[in-house]
Formats: sequence, structure tokens, C-alpha cells
Amino acid sequence: MTTNHVPVDQPDPLHALLTSTDTLLLDFDGPICSVFAGMSAQRATDQLRTILKAIGYSDMPPKLLQTEDPFEVLHYAATLGAEQAEHIEVALRAWEVEAITTAVPTPGAHILMRVWHETGGKLAVVSNNSDSAVRAYLDHWNLHTLVDVVSARTKADPSVLKPAHFLVTQALNTLEMQPDKAVMLGDSVSDILAAKRSGVRSIGYANKNGKVALLAKGKPDYITTTITNITHALVYDDRS
Repeated sequence: MTTNHVPVDQPDPLHALLTSTDTLLLDFDGPICSVFAGMSAQRATDQLRTILKAIGYSDMPPKLLQTEDPFEVLHYAATLGAEQAEHIEVALRAWEVEAITTAVPTPGAHILMRVWHETGGKLAVVSNNSDSAVRAYLDHWNLHTLVDVVSARTKADPSVLKPAHFLVTQALNTLEMQPDKAVMLGDSVSDILAAKRSGVRSIGYANKNGKVALLAKGKPDYITTTITNITHALVYDDRS
């Protein structure tokens, strides 16, 4: 199956992609776990709006009053100033870290991380979520020894977050790996764009109905509907 000329769940194109890959870059929320599975993202977003009101910004755009995405509040706060963005980022980070206690692992994700590690490839987590939340999750599930680099949000500047290339490039530079030997696995068009802007190939993870068509618009190199597909390709990969 192909969508917009992007292979979907086809084993041969996936095998070809992985055999030329030394570095796997994993998005966090989606490919590894569902961060807000046990704690509503809506609650976090409401709290961030309450903070904006408390510091004097009650007249928010209608779109911001309707969103359930806490990152949209962070982006808006950044337009108000660095101090305002800092207030929101600190609160968002706290919500993310708390959410980790009830985050639900993505089926097959932990196995993929272990199998990739066993192949000798480099593994990085590249996430718009906070560095603190990512590390808390890795520690909680005893996955930290599998991950070579965490490249995630450490400050209140949303301009460096995906779809910008900064976090992807930062991971590659830390690993001292070349972009043409890396693959980014993400569940959003932002992940695909960040990869393209870094010279990195990408795999779109279509984990919901309608996502294959959405991700295909970003022109990833491949689309998978399960994480297990990637693990299976590695198990039968004869490169090692």
C-alpha cells in the first residue's frame, strides 16, 4: 500500500530504510508513550490559561480559549515576552512530570528500544516535551540505559521546538552522527518537517484513524501503523 507515493506498512521499503540507518531518533509522546493518557491535557491547558489570567493577560484570542493543546498556550505566552513564557513553561513542565506517573507505554515501544539497542545503533529521544518529563519516564521504566541522548525542551523558547530542526540537529551533534545515517520516528507532521530540515529521513507513525493521509502530506520516507512493524524489520535485518 502507498499513499501519496509514500510506502505504508510494506516490509521491503522499511527493511531498506533501516539497513542504511545507524541512528534512530524517537519522538516521545506517541511513539514511546501517551503522556497524558491518565491525566487530561485539557486540565493542563486550563491551568496554563488560569496562570496567564493571574499575571494580567485575561484578554486571550478566541482560538486560545478553545484549544486543548498546552503547547499553543506556551507559543502564545512567548509572544507576550520571555518572562511570561517562563511562567507557562515552568507550569507545563510540572504538569508533564506529574503526567508521567500515569503515562501509558505505546504497544511495542519498549521492545523496539531494546532491540535497537541490541543492534548497536545509537538511540535518541527527540521531544517537545520537557527534558525532565522524558528522563522521569525513562527512569520509571528502566529504559535510561538504552538511550544515548535526550534532546528535549529545556527552556521557554518555543521557536526551537519541532517543526524547527534545532532538537534533531542537537541530538545528531551530541552523538557525532551524520544526518544521512539517521531516521526520525514521529507521529506528527512536525516531526517529519523537523527531520527534513535536518537532512534526516523520517518514518511517520500513524497511530490513529485518518493519520496515514495526514502524515503522507508531509512526505515522510515511510509510514507505519504499528511500532511492532519496525521491530519485526529489525529482527529479520541481516546487517548485524
